[in-house]
Amino acid sequence: MLHLIIGNTGAGKSSYAQKLKKEVGGVLFSIDEWNKVLFLEDKTSSHGLEWFLERIERGEKMIQSLIIQLEEYEVNAVLDLGFSKKAHRLKFIKFAKLHNFKIQLHYLDIDKATRWQRVKFRNINKGPTYQFKVNKAEFDFMETWFEELTPDELKKCVIFRG
Repeated sequence: MLHLIIGNTGAGKSSYAQKLKKEVGGVLFSIDEWNKVLFLEDKTSSHGLEWFLERIERGEKMIQSLIIQLEEYEVNAVLDLGFSKKAHRLKFIKFAKLHNFKIQLHYLDIDKATRWQRVKFRNINKGPTYQFKVNKAEFDFMETWFEELTPDELKKCVIFRG
């Protein structure tokens, strides 16, 4: 089964995904970790959003290949890929349908003020899910980037408001 973890910056997706991974006996794919290990050292000040999106797309192709292998052995995949855009969510829903995989959406619905406090705390304390610093401008950008879930998507979600 595929578990898609959805939520805006600071919602607690990575912590939730870690817990879920243990509960379902799955393998976790965290896009922040992939980006940190594979791409951040190569990033220059001239690289913008498009540079990141291209690399995320490449990483996700590898993740999909690995999911297919995991499904052969009935191993759950927990996807901490952000899923900020509806099109991104639909891409993985279509992928699951194409391969006849079960899918479960998990939406972390946390208010903005709480999320910003969590991000500031994570920036300072660099706990187990910390991958890189997120400043206020980046946090505010992600507020505009995130597309709220549709009523149809919400019907299919496990909703977490903790």
